[in-house]
Amino acid sequence: MYEQARRAWDRPLTAYYLILGAGLLITVLGLVMVYSASMIKALELDKPGTYFFRKQFLAAVIGAGLMALAARMPAKLHRAFAYPLLMGTVFLMVLVQVPGIGMSVNGNQNWLYLGGPFQLQPSEFGKLALVLWGADLLARKQDKRLLTQWKHMLVPLVPVAFMLLGLIMLGGDMGTAIILTAILFGLLWLAGAPTRLFAGVLAFAGVIAFVLIKTSPNRMSRLACIGASEPGPGDSCWQAVHGIYALASGGWFGSGLGASVEKWGQLPEPHTDFIFAITGEELGLAGTLSVLALFAALGYAGIRVAGRTEDPFVRYAAGGVTTWITVQAVINIGAVLGLLPIAGVPLPLFSYGGSALLPTMFAVGLLIAFAREDPAAKAALAMRRPGVRWKTMRRRVKKRPSGER
Repeated sequence: MYEQARRAWDRPLTAYYLILGAGLLITVLGLVMVYSASMIKALELDKPGTYFFRKQFLAAVIGAGLMALAARMPAKLHRAFAYPLLMGTVFLMVLVQVPGIGMSVNGNQNWLYLGGPFQLQPSEFGKLALVLWGADLLARKQDKRLLTQWKHMLVPLVPVAFMLLGLIMLGGDMGTAIILTAILFGLLWLAGAPTRLFAGVLAFAGVIAFVLIKTSPNRMSRLACIGASEPGPGDSCWQAVHGIYALASGGWFGSGLGASVEKWGQLPEPHTDFIFAITGEELGLAGTLSVLALFAALGYAGIRVAGRTEDPFVRYAAGGVTTWITVQAVINIGAVLGLLPIAGVPLPLFSYGGSALLPTMFAVGLLIAFAREDPAAKAALAMRRPGVRWKTMRRRVKKRPSGER
């Protein structure tokens, strides 16, 4: 049985099906939980109970189209798309800081108003831009054998990443800055940065993070809420504690879909940053473990794609996307569990937010495209086409000896 499972795990299409299946299942389950977690919040705002769900569903439909498009695009087209995406994202992130154009949400100046109920957060697209542009840059330098020199490994990758980080931090969004930093470190690690160089960049980023946290009372209070079991003075740890209450009341199988108590005004952001807590309350430990298993499968498949390819661009891009989704999921879930400070980042593909969902679904499509381009996977997919299968069977029949039956 072990050998059968190992053979099935090592099949050429395993990564392809894991990425496609896990990505779609997380998105669909996320839609269900957004609908359940956001109903009360919508009614509080004098909106229909399905208000947030309809917006998320529209974003998921558009995201599915983007995922299908990305899955069909060849690597060359992805590389050509990297520079326009980076320049467009930087332009939009600059616009966010222009008075009268950018808008503030929950104290963060990182949104653009698009009219009606629609807003755009350009920094979410900055993650995808850094992955594609950084992967293309490092792949070209590797082809020219320049990555053995530290200046070529760092420049211009690190300065451009720090420019994006500066634009994000101007708006006060520490959570997105952490994810972008993780993507930068992931790309440097995949490029083979020596330990001394890697440690130097990490130490520099750590000093900046320490200064930013130390000079902000809000960030210091979030840090102080790690492991909190009481709301504390002035209810400073209210959100962290009620997230734990929601998880604790769920038990093994939850109170039932739609039966959450904490979403009735007790837990802030139940459909965005703390949707995992509502999932634990309504679906129990079984539901939360299912979500964790899906993210683990997606992460494993992304690592497998990055590890088995001969194309440097595919390796860097697949590794960058896997780092992005995995680290963001760990930060979000860690905050809900009280193990990490609340960073204000959504759970990828799961939380409410079209600005986060669209680039993430495109990134999943990117992984699907890379999994399809593996030579063994490409041959296996070709064999599944009826015409190809029929021609292969005819060839096998013709090769048999005349007396064989």
